[in-house]
Amino acid sequence: MAVVLWAGSGAAVLFVAVFLVDGWTRPGYSPMRHPVSALALGPRGWLQAADFLCCGLLITAAAAGVLGATAHPLLAAAIAVFGLALTASGAFRMDPMRGYPPGAPEGTPDAFSPSHRVHDAAGAVVFLSLPAAAGIAAFALDGVLWSAYSGLTAVALLVLFGLFGRAWEGDWPNTGLIQRLTIIVGWTWLALLLADLAAATG
Repeated sequence: MAVVLWAGSGAAVLFVAVFLVDGWTRPGYSPMRHPVSALALGPRGWLQAADFLCCGLLITAAAAGVLGATAHPLLAAAIAVFGLALTASGAFRMDPMRGYPPGAPEGTPDAFSPSHRVHDAAGAVVFLSLPAAAGIAAFALDGVLWSAYSGLTAVALLVLFGLFGRAWEGDWPNTGLIQRLTIIVGWTWLALLLADLAAATG
């Protein structure tokens, strides 16, 4: 049980590390403007696609450890849904747009491919299931600190996701930054939770 929890925690940390480093070093890519999903496009796109898949699968597996460690099926289910949606985000890529990869149209296409539509749906599940998990954890976990941290994380994620949605629709120049803040807040909470449960179970 502890092994899958540690693996899930490490996967959440690695996911953030990969997109931060890859985003800052990718030619033609703007971390301030472009979403993390755009990193799955272009010659180095396999790296972010693998990041989605590995992180998603390991977190899905960690959900079983969460169930064993907490005996809270709703919390484990929310984390499993998050992991599966993250996996789908890697299996189905977004369409080129808004200047990335280099040579792509600057604007947003009038119509999207089936892959992009699935990716969009999976992304919505990702960004809604994680605050749901944090909200459940606020009531399910023992300890005032974990309850408070989880509750604050749930609220922060919902606010940031709403802001990201507006930024994406308006193609704000800081869309990528807002999404990165959302991911870092959520993935940090999840990594710490899984690590704490792993340490407690030995």
